[in-house]
Amino acid sequence: MEYRGASAYDHSDFFTNYMKRRGRKDSPNNAIEGPIMHELMGEYKEKKILDLGCGDASFGKELLESGAKQYIGVEGSEQMTATAYENLANLNGIIHLSTMESFHFPSNEFDIVASRFAIHYVEDIQKLFTHVYDALKENGTFVFSVQHPITTSSFASKQSGDRRENWVVDDYFLNGERKEPWIDEVVVKYHRTIEQYFTALKKAGFSVMDLREGTPQIEHFSSDEEYQRRLRIPVVLAFSCLKA
Repeated sequence: MEYRGASAYDHSDFFTNYMKRRGRKDSPNNAIEGPIMHELMGEYKEKKILDLGCGDASFGKELLESGAKQYIGVEGSEQMTATAYENLANLNGIIHLSTMESFHFPSNEFDIVASRFAIHYVEDIQKLFTHVYDALKENGTFVFSVQHPITTSSFASKQSGDRRENWVVDDYFLNGERKEPWIDEVVVKYHRTIEQYFTALKKAGFSVMDLREGTPQIEHFSSDEEYQRRLRIPVVLAFSCLKA
């Protein structure tokens, strides 16, 4: 079956298998993307944070327990939203059951807008980035990660959900929809180049302050074999942007 956006997570088998994968210490989320996002977030104590595509809000729980003032998550899956509320019990967090595309962004409301491995599911990033810019306070920051465009580019690079040992880089400048086998299903993502992300951010009004391609750090891995495999190709692209 083919899924778009967060709809896959409302199917129990997919949700269960995803959470198992997400919880592995050596998953790209934990070993590569997580450390980068925490670094790019900068100072977030006493800040009001919006998290787009927040999943189970485990990130929000970490931020609130470390001093964030308020956390608002946006999540399109009912099952993920229910799990998010469990994670935020007794904390100053709110979850909106909504897609990023349909969420009503307030103006000049947030100190930080974050998004982790979710924006590559959004077709119109120019519209999204403009909404994010308007929702931030002056000097607010937008920090987000996506799947690296090298791994989304080729129509033929991944024909099954098996673990990759080699990659095809092709069709890089043909932006648009990609269908990828993942956890025994097919999910729809949108490929765009690094330049296209950069251009859309500048057009929305942002100053791009930092960019990371997810260089693996051995201290974040429990397996040297997995660390060596992750040195072969980037899987994460992350930006830190400023609303001046």
